[in-house]
Amino acid sequence: MDRSPALLLKAAAAGDPEAWHQIVDDYNRLVWSVARGFRLSLADAADVSQTTWLRLVENLDRIQNPDQLAGWLATTARRESLRLIHKTRREVPDSEETEDKAPFFSDSDDDGDPETALVAEQERTDLWQAFSTLSERCRNLLRVVAVTPLESYTAVAQALGMPIGSIGPTRSRCLEQLKRALKTVTSVPERTG
Repeated sequence: MDRSPALLLKAAAAGDPEAWHQIVDDYNRLVWSVARGFRLSLADAADVSQTTWLRLVENLDRIQNPDQLAGWLATTARRESLRLIHKTRREVPDSEETEDKAPFFSDSDDDGDPETALVAEQERTDLWQAFSTLSERCRNLLRVVAVTPLESYTAVAQALGMPIGSIGPTRSRCLEQLKRALKTVTSVPERTG
C-alpha cells in the first residue's frame, strides 16, 4: 500500500486495518526515537509510544494537516514524553543508560571470543562517553537520524523542529564533533605501574 498520509488517515478513520498498519509501519521508528531521545527507559518509551498511537486513534478524523502526520506524531510523542518526565520527576539510573545504548549494537560483536568482547565493550564505552559530550541538539539529531531512513528527512525535520535544509549540514557538524570527542576519549594514555 503506497498512499499519502492524508489518504491513509482517511482510510484508517473509516476502519481500514491495512491503512492503520501502514501508518504504524511508516512512523513507528520516528515515534520510538522521539521517546528514546528523552532518555526514557524502554518501558517508559513503550508507554509514550503506546499513548502517542492512542492519541492518533482518538484524533484520526481531526488531524488538520494530514500530510504533516510525521510532525503531529513527533510533537505528540514529545509532549507525552515531557508529561511522563514531569509526572515521575526522576533521574535515569546508570543501568538504564546501558539499556539506552543497546539497540545500536549487535550482541554478536564478540563472536564468542572474550578478548574481542572486551575490545568491543571498550569501543562502545568510548563512543558513548564521546557522545555524551555533544550538545543536546546534536545528540537528538544523531539519535533520530540513526533510526530514520535518509529519504525521510522531512519526518526528521518535523520531529526536531528544524528546517529540512539544515539537517544534512548539522548532521555533518555533529558527526565531526563526535569524531573529535572520540579521538580525545581514546587518546587518554593508559596508566602504567
